[in-house]
Amino acid sequence: MIPLLFVILVTVATVILGIIATKRSQSASDFFVAGRKVSVGMNASAISGEYLSAASFMGVAGLVLKNGYDALWYPVGYAAGYLLLLLFIAGPLRRFGAYTIPDFAEGRFDSPLFRKIAVSFVLFIGFFYTMPQMKGAGVTMGTIMNWPYWVGIVVVGSVITFNVALGGMKGITFVQAFQYWVKLFAISVPVFVLMTVYGGYSQKLGTFTSEPKGIPKLFKDTTLKFAGKDKAPTNAVSFSAASETVITFTKDTEIDKISTVRKAEPGEDKLDASRAISPKPAGVIAAGTTLTILPMLVTKDGQPVLKDGKAVRTAPKLEFAKPTEAIISSGSFVPNAQNNAKWGLPYGTLTSKHGFPVLYTYSLIIALICGTAGLPHILVRFYTNPDGRSAKATTFWVMVLIGAFYAFTPIWGALGRADLPSLYANNKTDSVVIALPRAIGGIWGDVLSGITSAGAFAAFMSTFSGLLVSMSGALAHDIYGKILKPKATPQERIRMFKIAAVIFGAVAMALGLLVESFDIAMLVGWAFAIAAASYFPLLLLGAWWRGLTMPGAAAGMLGGGLLSLFAIIAFMLSDKKIITIDDPLTKSLCEQPAIWGVPLALLIMFVVSKLTASQIPEDADAKMLRLHAPEELGHSRDYIEEHSGGH
Repeated sequence: MIPLLFVILVTVATVILGIIATKRSQSASDFFVAGRKVSVGMNASAISGEYLSAASFMGVAGLVLKNGYDALWYPVGYAAGYLLLLLFIAGPLRRFGAYTIPDFAEGRFDSPLFRKIAVSFVLFIGFFYTMPQMKGAGVTMGTIMNWPYWVGIVVVGSVITFNVALGGMKGITFVQAFQYWVKLFAISVPVFVLMTVYGGYSQKLGTFTSEPKGIPKLFKDTTLKFAGKDKAPTNAVSFSAASETVITFTKDTEIDKISTVRKAEPGEDKLDASRAISPKPAGVIAAGTTLTILPMLVTKDGQPVLKDGKAVRTAPKLEFAKPTEAIISSGSFVPNAQNNAKWGLPYGTLTSKHGFPVLYTYSLIIALICGTAGLPHILVRFYTNPDGRSAKATTFWVMVLIGAFYAFTPIWGALGRADLPSLYANNKTDSVVIALPRAIGGIWGDVLSGITSAGAFAAFMSTFSGLLVSMSGALAHDIYGKILKPKATPQERIRMFKIAAVIFGAVAMALGLLVESFDIAMLVGWAFAIAAASYFPLLLLGAWWRGLTMPGAAAGMLGGGLLSLFAIIAFMLSDKKIITIDDPLTKSLCEQPAIWGVPLALLIMFVVSKLTASQIPEDADAKMLRLHAPEELGHSRDYIEEHSGGH
């Protein structure tokens, strides 16, 4: 009950702050850009609160726990992207003076058609980004309350949707600023308590380094729940090749597939994994049955395969047909866990899983850094600053604030590997920030878990709020107010904003139900990849190259953005075994498309713009001056006032 009380407390505080701020939200400007009066400190806290999503609070720690320091590119990329924003985008974007990024897209090229293309990517990126927030809600409530996954999504999604529909941008600015400091407290303070109880971070790393072949073991008999085939690939359990594992099923269990952890290389003998299981499973395994899982020698022409003079071993991998429960015996090596050497070094299980670790790593870096500079729900926040100078100052302080936060995420991953390795076995690594404090036991364990649960709630509430504002603003301002009903009054646009928030909130909840088997940070990384291949090239070239034309910008966004989107969807379908992608290189390029998507979008924009040079806007020089000249020179304009008669 204590974790639930903390969650209720932060939720009530969020709603109260939203209601108070709502009383100040009277005009359309308040709803869309908070009246352009947000101070540097407040906006930096609000942007950080919005940016530090469930992927940051839960997903990065979970990914570090699961894949090791290979995953540290996520927090590095998330933070480094703001340097690009600071240097190239924040100031010019604010000086243009729009409400939304599609406003900039239309205004830069005087093209209502291009606004429609830009709006579509706001929705693509937004929906991809809402999915991990909803998964965070389902995982958190499932961990602290044992609720079904879908219940957590519906409850949390409904609360956030209500808050956004109530107060718009001005309403959530105060909320998100408050939530940043909640998250920083929740990610940092429990770490020091946990290190006091379990031992320090350096001590854990020293253990991992001194035992490179070491694999985490279970300290006691551990009862775990396993997913069924409908949650593939999280229904898979890869046993250790280092020693035998004893597992006792507490429910009748049906195994969908038995294979080996290590895929046979060309020329090697095909192994029957079921022969390494005693007794050999057949049909439904009755409750109370104990299986002993043994390592297996890899052979070629009947002789052991050697590597560095040692015999290569593998082990069985089980995939369950239906959800089940089992006890793994004390002293067993934890299933699904790699050894310390793979966990602690670059090019580990994350980036080398398809056999192209360098390619995967650079593609991930490009997606995270360029994607940060192309996220519509983050970029729109710079319109809330009074001027371009304050927008750049805000960006600097955002780097400081999120850098402070991300310093703690790898510590959580290391502590989880050392002190709660059972999370590997049933693919629950995303819950480490919530589950690890509870492992202490007693009231203090519940209090610490309550603090991290409140932080997780603040994480997906603030980011989901920002996404809803971004997408609802796109529908109310760009589609309804500019395309469907250009003469709509500010009050009509506000009403449409509230309706859109409810619609998009419901769609986001539905999408959240489909992604339970995907890692939270991976889902966010895909949103970044789409943003990197669509909005980032537009903003970079649109702000700095006068020769960019509307056909060039549109072709580049559609080419890079849509192809990246299709590639990611193809990978997701292959991961769920709906389609098959056999070629490892193709699979790697689909999972991380930024390495080809971003250059492709930039190249298309350049080539098509050169071919359509006659369509460079006549006032391109004036617009470039407006984007870059200091406000004191008087070239900056409020795009909205210019194009809406002062609304």
